[in-house]
Amino acid sequence: QVQLVESGGGLVKPGGSLRLSCAASGFTLDNYAINWFRQAPGKEREVVSCINMSDGSTYLADAVKGRFTISRDNGKNTVSLQMNSLKSEDTAVYYCAADLSGTGYGCYDNTANDYWGQGTQVTVSS
Repeated sequence: QVQLVESGGGLVKPGGSLRLSCAASGFTLDNYAINWFRQAPGKEREVVSCINMSDGSTYLADAVKGRFTISRDNGKNTVSLQMNSLKSEDTAVYYCAADLSGTGYGCYDNTANDYWGQGTQVTVSS
C-alpha cells in the first residue's frame, strides 16, 4: 500500500524551528519528486519546497528562502523540511506529495501529484 506520512509539526514561538519529515512506504522515492505544500485557513494550498530524489535538485518558494531547507535520505525513503526563523504567517497544515511523472510538474501544480500525506499542523504563535 502506497503511503506518505508527515510528522514533526507542532506549536512553536516566532523565531523558533521545526523539522518536518515525510516518510514513504509501498514505493521507492528514488526516481521521483517530493513536494511540500501548505494550506492556511481560508487560503489556497501553496507550494513551499520541492526536491528531485534522483539528482537532489531543489526549489524553495520565495516566502521561505533563507529560512527553510529541504533534504532527502534515499536510504530511509524520507524527505525532511527544516524550518527555521518561523513566522506567524508560516502557520498552516503542511502536506508532502509525491510526483511520479518524472516531469517535475508537481512542484508547480498540486493536481499533478500522485500521492499525498495526511498533513501535519504547524502553528507559530507566542
